[in-house]
Amino acid sequence: MAKLQDMFTQARRAQNGGGMGFLGKNKNEAKARAAALVVELDQISAGSTEALLKAGADGILFLWDGKDTAQLEVLKQEIEAAKAHNANAVTGLHITGNLNKLSTESLKELKEQGVQYVILPFNAPARLLAQETKDLEKVIVVPMRKEENYPLYIRNLTAFDNIAAVLLDFDLGEKVGSMSIEEVLDYRAVREAVRFPAFIYVNGKINESDAYTINTLGIQAVVLPATDSEEGTREQIKSLRTLLETVHQDENDKDSPSLPSGRK
Repeated sequence: MAKLQDMFTQARRAQNGGGMGFLGKNKNEAKARAAALVVELDQISAGSTEALLKAGADGILFLWDGKDTAQLEVLKQEIEAAKAHNANAVTGLHITGNLNKLSTESLKELKEQGVQYVILPFNAPARLLAQETKDLEKVIVVPMRKEENYPLYIRNLTAFDNIAAVLLDFDLGEKVGSMSIEEVLDYRAVREAVRFPAFIYVNGKINESDAYTINTLGIQAVVLPATDSEEGTREQIKSLRTLLETVHQDENDKDSPSLPSGRK
């Protein structure tokens, strides 16, 4: 099942809250947004997911070095807790090391832990793309390079099967909002070349100018690294979600046809 595509699609649709009868309160309506919001946790630890989902995250991404298998049991518990709070939450695992030890069986084990997609670095073994694992989607990290022919080179990635999306490792920094059209075109050329749905990292200090610039890259999901402060991360989630709602609303206003003026 294409859980990632579901997450991308749902983010761009307004969701009406469920009611509790004639006298009960309705849940707050979820507004449509320019992109889905995923929070990345650099440690797999108990009790870290529910508050982030309550704050407005669409999904949780866990970092794993590929070695500490004891963390996988905690991972399973955290994913179960996330699903108990929000059955539609999408959970992924960013595998950063020990990739040569990954096999079809180990990928199946990750799926059994509740992982719905894995993020693999650009230098991961190519065989992993051929090892099909049902209901476990694969996302590939795509680095940014400034060589003139790089967009043509990276376009070859579309020839591989079993890629659900890419994570654009563009390292845009904190001055993304002041980028020129020429600078954005360098990144856009790479983004267009890969054609898959795309994630991109953002930082917690993102402002409105940054959000509009990132939107020009054609992104389906933003990844927000969690801070050491849970409260701080929750506030960043709420702020970023509001920005994504604003950008989406402006897109709709721009695309909506204006009413013809009345005849005299």
